[in-house]
Amino acid sequence: MKIIQKLSDMVDDELRDASRYANCAMKYKEENRGLADVFYTLSTEEMRHMDMLHGEVVKIIETYRREKGEPPPEMLAVYNYLHDKQIAKAGEVKAMQALYKGA
Repeated sequence: MKIIQKLSDMVDDELRDASRYANCAMKYKEENRGLADVFYTLSTEEMRHMDMLHGEVVKIIETYRREKGEPPPEMLAVYNYLHDKQIAKAGEVKAMQALYKGA
């Protein structure tokens, strides 16, 4: 399903941007706290976008299951592979955000 690939690419984009903003937040935390807070906020927003897009992928797969049965193994294999990579990246971003907040 092309839409799953498109959404997955968008999830990757959001994760990349969230990571970039979190790194900028850390970089400017001591030097310019106001700017760092803006970067932190942008990072959390990108993660929210990522969650929204991922939710749509889950809905598509659930709808497919309801209407047509289990998705083809190839489709699930690709989804699972990409999903595992995205989960790992999301964990890295959340760790950086927590570090910024001192948690």
